[in-house]
Amino acid sequence: MADGFEICDRDLTPDLLTRYRQASAIACDTETMGLLPWRDRLCLVQLSDADGYVSVVRIELGQTEAPLLKELLEAPNILKLFHFARFDLATLKHNLGITVAPVFCSKIASKLSRTYSPRHGLKELVRELEGIELDKTAQSSDWGNAMHLSEEQLRYAANDVRYLHSIHQTLTAMLKREGRWELAQDCFNCLPTFVALDLLQYVGVFEH
Repeated sequence: MADGFEICDRDLTPDLLTRYRQASAIACDTETMGLLPWRDRLCLVQLSDADGYVSVVRIELGQTEAPLLKELLEAPNILKLFHFARFDLATLKHNLGITVAPVFCSKIASKLSRTYSPRHGLKELVRELEGIELDKTAQSSDWGNAMHLSEEQLRYAANDVRYLHSIHQTLTAMLKREGRWELAQDCFNCLPTFVALDLLQYVGVFEH
């Protein structure tokens, strides 16, 4: 991989924790074996600061804690940037007992600000806001063999956090311009409730 990329096993290193604790915001993403947190295990946690320094933490089968990662993701003075935070928060809570806060979700922010578009995936956001075409061919791949990931998989994992900082700035400006910033904050604050419902496997609680 390129400079500014580090792979860790089981947890962050103390040096990385020190580096990231100095940031006002950290981008975060996860890779799992599927889309059901109570069934499909967590395999990777990716992090990036605003300088683009990316770390990938490989989670072992059966691992239930990562103390340094928990310290970082629960730090109240650091904003955690996600795309589709609801899933990542549930995965981190179920697998590692991490209650992430505070949170910015670019998918929610996009749906509230980019009402001219029906497409709110990360690939679409990066294409429109950054002018970059993400390679998503490794998205549906076996992440369970975390100790032997391909260069393509590592590149994919890094790109899922690399652009979240600039997207956060652009979408925040759009939300404020359109008078929806406070509404977005209310949505972000509701995420822990939805995560709790998801982990209890409630379906359609707020649907007609």
